[in-house]
Amino acid sequence: MTNQQAISRLYLTLVPFLAAGVALGLGHSKPQLYLLIWIAHAALMAFAIWGLGKNCFTNPDPEQRQLGTIALLVIIPWIGFTLFAGMGPPPTSIPDWVNTATEQQIRYALLIAGGILITVGLALLANKLRQSGEQSYWLLGILALGIALPLFILNMAYWGSFLGESFTNFSAASVAKRPDWYLSMRALFTWISGVEVALLYLATAAFGLALQSASWFESRACRLYVFFSLVGAFLSILPSFSFDPLIIATYLVSIPAFPFIMPYLMALNLLNLANRIPNR
Repeated sequence: MTNQQAISRLYLTLVPFLAAGVALGLGHSKPQLYLLIWIAHAALMAFAIWGLGKNCFTNPDPEQRQLGTIALLVIIPWIGFTLFAGMGPPPTSIPDWVNTATEQQIRYALLIAGGILITVGLALLANKLRQSGEQSYWLLGILALGIALPLFILNMAYWGSFLGESFTNFSAASVAKRPDWYLSMRALFTWISGVEVALLYLATAAFGLALQSASWFESRACRLYVFFSLVGAFLSILPSFSFDPLIIATYLVSIPAFPFIMPYLMALNLLNLANRIPNR
């Protein structure tokens, strides 16, 4: 690996964690500011992706280019997800939500599009693992994804559309107390979110085991993917009456983009692996 590739991989690896730190630490920023920063960052990410996977993308072997395509399908959504660093966490009050309604719609539209692209990438990865002879774990991963994706889309539509419309109507009608039907819907989607997030983490754990079984990645890396994914799945289904540190951990692992961090890191590893095979 050249110095440029090492720097590119380090930068790309840090992206989700830096974005989360900025979003949670600084909160909402002015769109005029964060859009300019995001455009520059998106260009840097594109440059780093090309630097890390150039040999793979230009390899005449279609099998190697397909590995690059799989990696890109999982990595590219994170260019959009980093926009959330400027948006900050979702608003916690009705007035703030109404004032940023367009940003919230963009947030959850990007999450839906990104979730679909990542699922497509992992489905193609499952097919490659099947062709390589890996017998079981890829199937568990694709089954978990097949159940999780519709729930994920439904949950993101709830946050991006239903809540925005509801809060706008509450604000316009000066509703002091939220109606019973709203509370029932919120309780329902709390359950849906827990199931969906747990399934996404379990799917990632299954793919980590599949990659280890197929000997594509080092066992240590695969064990880390599996461990953190299983921890995320466990935390996501903890009841809300747990003690404070666990409540905070449950909140963090349930942030919509967080279940996609491990697949993103897997994709970087896959791109690096495919890039090592020289052009012939």
